[in-house]
Amino acid sequence: MDKSIIINGEKYPIDVESDMPLLWFLRDHLEKTGTKFGCGAGLCGACTVHIDGVATRACITPVGTLAGRAITTIEGLSENGDHPLQKAWVANNVPQCGYCQAGQIMNAASFLKQNPNPSADDIDNAMQGNICRCGTYQRIKKAVAEAADELAKEVS
Repeated sequence: MDKSIIINGEKYPIDVESDMPLLWFLRDHLEKTGTKFGCGAGLCGACTVHIDGVATRACITPVGTLAGRAITTIEGLSENGDHPLQKAWVANNVPQCGYCQAGQIMNAASFLKQNPNPSADDIDNAMQGNICRCGTYQRIKKAVAEAADELAKEVS
């Protein structure tokens, strides 16, 4: 059985203990530090990545369970940092301290793939699992809505 995973389009062997959280495999083993450690219990969302396109908490996901799976981190969301969410984040001055922002963006990206035309309530519900200690929730909500509009234009 192939003991490797694909991260941002590149194949990596799983050559660590199988119970190592994906977060530490990314940060310590591969030096991909965009994914942040927050709570270590899957509650705050700072460590959110995509596994096969689905927003997942990397701090509680054992790397050994991911053989053959495709992982996308914030570094892999857009090669040039020009994903509509990233542009909306900048345009709306969302980050204050910035620590939670990679997880916020990754959660929002997965959400918008599932719901490309969200209502304000849909955005609130989808984003409530990601904590921002600085309280930039209104800017986050506005940026997600603007990114949804931009993504809709790209599809049309």
